[in-house]
Amino acid sequence: MTNTSQATAIKQPEKGSRAAQLVAMLARKQGATLEDITKATAWKPHSARAALTGLRKRGYEIESDKTEGASRTYRIEAA
Repeated sequence: MTNTSQATAIKQPEKGSRAAQLVAMLARKQGATLEDITKATAWKPHSARAALTGLRKRGYEIESDKTEGASRTYRIEAA
């Protein structure tokens, strides 16, 4: 029987991959905008959003906030 009170282990992306680069960007204090992500990874916006969803499925808690007149910013808590 599984104890649900235990923290779920997060599956880390492969070192050097674009997913690992994305995790590093999101862990920065300022986080990353969709534009930051697409420029750094050469992904199209829909692929960048799918990568964010993939990280959520791996167990990362991704927060986003949008201030008026600025782009949406995505962040994760550094492990």
